[in-house]
Amino acid sequence: MRTLSPLLLAILLLGAAASLQSAADTTDLLLGPAKTTHLHFFLHDTLSGKDPSAVLVARGGSRTPKPDDPVPFGSLYATDDVLTEGPQRESKVVGNAQGLYIASGRAQLSLVLGMDFELTEGPFNGSAFVVYSRNTVVKHPVGRELAIVGGRGKFRMARGYALLRTHYLDTNNGDAIVEYNVTLYHH
Repeated sequence: MRTLSPLLLAILLLGAAASLQSAADTTDLLLGPAKTTHLHFFLHDTLSGKDPSAVLVARGGSRTPKPDDPVPFGSLYATDDVLTEGPQRESKVVGNAQGLYIASGRAQLSLVLGMDFELTEGPFNGSAFVVYSRNTVVKHPVGRELAIVGGRGKFRMARGYALLRTHYLDTNNGDAIVEYNVTLYHH
């Protein structure tokens, strides 16, 4: 069996690299150069009261909410949460997060969430990014990281991550305020 000569191998590798660069250049031509955007806001997830922003859609098995376990394993919630500039609910509203989350942790509060975060103020008004990731609420109350898997509008083809910190959590009713620091790479 013959082996490739080093010169032929180098030519093939250079050709492959040029082809990849050409594809990247084409993406930049069609969508513009890649940008990095940093966002900071607070998400208000309210399960209690007369006007909750998250409602139970389905419950797994015979599990029912109770003190210290307001979102039992297998519970599926639909959300329309408010995003604000500061942790107070009276802070300026900058967007909303709509989607679903399911309690996926049997031993402790852990969620898998799929949510669309749309901004309604500022230069990114009408643009959104999508998170689909595990949220280990209790295990990592500070420094959780969620994956950003897409976007629309000015966040088209977004990818990135969101760093979360629980600002407030009522373990009796599930109400929470979560600080988000988001880094987006988009076109």
